[in-house]
Amino acid sequence: MEEFSTGTDPRVPAVKPDSKPSSFEGVPLEAASAAVSEDAEVDKDLLCPICMQIIKDAFLTSCGHSFCYMCIITHLRNKSDCPCCSQFLTNNQLFPNILLDKLLKKTSARQISKTASPVEQFRQALQQGYEVTIKELDSLLSLLAEKKRKMEQEEAERNMKILLDFLHCLRKQKVDELNEVQTDLQFIKEDINSVERHRMDLYRARDRYSVKLRMVGDDSSTRKPWSSSMDKNNSGIVSSSLNIRGGMPAGNLQNKKIDGKTQLSGHGSQRKDALSGADSQGFNQSGLSVARKKRIHAQFNDLQECYLQKRRQLANQLHIKQEGDKNVIHREGYNAGLADFQSVLSTFTQYSRLRVIAEVRLGDLFHSANIVSSIEFDRDDELFATAGVSRRIKVFDLSMVLNEPADVHCPVVEMSTRSKLSCLSWNKHWKNHIASSDYEGIVTVWDVTTRQSLMEYEEHEKRAWSVDFSRTDPSMLVSGSDDCKVKVWCTKQEASVINIDMKANICCVKYNPGSSDFIAVGSADHHIHYYDLRNISSPLHVFSGHKKAVSYVKFLSENELASASTDSTLRLWDVKENLPLRTFKGHSNEKNFVGLTVNSEYIACGSETNEVYVYHKEISKPVTWHRFGSQEMEDADEDGGGSHFISAVCWKSDSPTMLTANSQGTIKVLVLAA
Repeated sequence: MEEFSTGTDPRVPAVKPDSKPSSFEGVPLEAASAAVSEDAEVDKDLLCPICMQIIKDAFLTSCGHSFCYMCIITHLRNKSDCPCCSQFLTNNQLFPNILLDKLLKKTSARQISKTASPVEQFRQALQQGYEVTIKELDSLLSLLAEKKRKMEQEEAERNMKILLDFLHCLRKQKVDELNEVQTDLQFIKEDINSVERHRMDLYRARDRYSVKLRMVGDDSSTRKPWSSSMDKNNSGIVSSSLNIRGGMPAGNLQNKKIDGKTQLSGHGSQRKDALSGADSQGFNQSGLSVARKKRIHAQFNDLQECYLQKRRQLANQLHIKQEGDKNVIHREGYNAGLADFQSVLSTFTQYSRLRVIAEVRLGDLFHSANIVSSIEFDRDDELFATAGVSRRIKVFDLSMVLNEPADVHCPVVEMSTRSKLSCLSWNKHWKNHIASSDYEGIVTVWDVTTRQSLMEYEEHEKRAWSVDFSRTDPSMLVSGSDDCKVKVWCTKQEASVINIDMKANICCVKYNPGSSDFIAVGSADHHIHYYDLRNISSPLHVFSGHKKAVSYVKFLSENELASASTDSTLRLWDVKENLPLRTFKGHSNEKNFVGLTVNSEYIACGSETNEVYVYHKEISKPVTWHRFGSQEMEDADEDGGGSHFISAVCWKSDSPTMLTANSQGTIKVLVLAA
């Protein structure tokens, strides 16, 4: 970014310093000059006609004018005349003005005595030989000692006052902290009671279900299969209950004759099998619980902050609302803050890793032209498209990629472009329409079915980094470019309908999913500009916080906006309240576009360490991450210095499945797993 200067000099004009300062009888001429200049009654004849300051080292000319020695000597180097009367003058016609020097000495001393403090005057008197008796000195020393004691006492009182103010402030702060802790403890106590009550309700419900199931099993074991037609009608129910508890199939009960002893032994074995199955299931559940507890302890501080924030926020809302408002209760025994945090805790601890379920390699593994700049799902999440520096848009069928074992999958559609591609955006209403932006600044709308371009917009003067279709109006799309312009297009018109001229390069643009009137723009000025397209004279909000260029912006909802920057952070913003919500750190991103994707709960991005990171929107540290690599890639990293990075990511809608691509042209389908 260019830096601008005001062009003004902050220094105040001052008197030119003399290269050879002089003094007389211990009184500096600078001090005398200051004293004389402050007195309005000083005779103007005492000022040098050249520098207009009190004369220093007065010299008299043959024509009768007095000047500072240095002033007149400097003048005569350029001209041979008197500055006052223009009479011919040389250095030989200059004479010391001793009388004027004495007069200046007395005047300066008199002025200094007028402006000097009593202490300074007393010091000067002593230096000049003023006689003082011992009695007078004792009296002065006594006065000075008393003055010193008084000043020390006042200084001690001031210090005590400062200390007391500090202690009062500290006590207030600690009291506030104590009140906050007590309030938090009260929240925790209430929530523990609520959770215990709800837990007991669940236990009672389970016990009631177990008792009913046992009664049905006992009744069915004491009945004979041929006793009545009612038993035959109920055989399906009985066999179902036995199957649930690990029993034998209903057909075996109907087709075999067994006596009571055999029935009892068979029933006992069924119970044993049921218990062993329950034990096995309980062991698995216990293992999962331990793993989830470990995740909680690993991120305990962030989870604690999340819980307290939600509970305090609810308390503030309840304080404002009327006491009888029932809308704040989501379920019996639970308040909104606890229910919200339980949802966060459940989703956060649900997954611990990313598992690879499919992989696609685009061409030569070691060729730099394989970098995937953008990867996007279509409207129905059935197809996904890739684009990058290879100058091709490739469309793949997700089901084929998942079901076919081959590493190199053939795209179902492939379209060539004139320039390297930077971004793709599927139309969420017309399944076969996709938009692209390229390095020449061209924005193109394609028909995937016919493999032809429908519209080409060439108004951008430099590389276009980003393009996005509106979710609410399928005919509208927006683009941003290095020419510092944001342009809004309509597929029904050949020219842009809105043009926003900004002061920095545009790195990313995104429509608000709830309205085609609002867009978010990330730029190289480190800010996110949130515009209402009905009034583009100034942004609605400007979000500041990133320290480098903002490379991506994505909406989690109508009010939540995520941003990525080359300062190695992600940030979450509330566009409705114009507030920063959270900062996410863990990945590395200092120079490349590494991708950003969001869903309702999770945020994922790439890293320049060739890893994919997943964050929960309520927790600032990553939930999990996955490193790209095979043996071939690791060997390539060793040879090439490990410069590969993740270049694009995309979540599948409402799913733990995610598409990821890196700078080697490798695409992986990842899924969150426990």
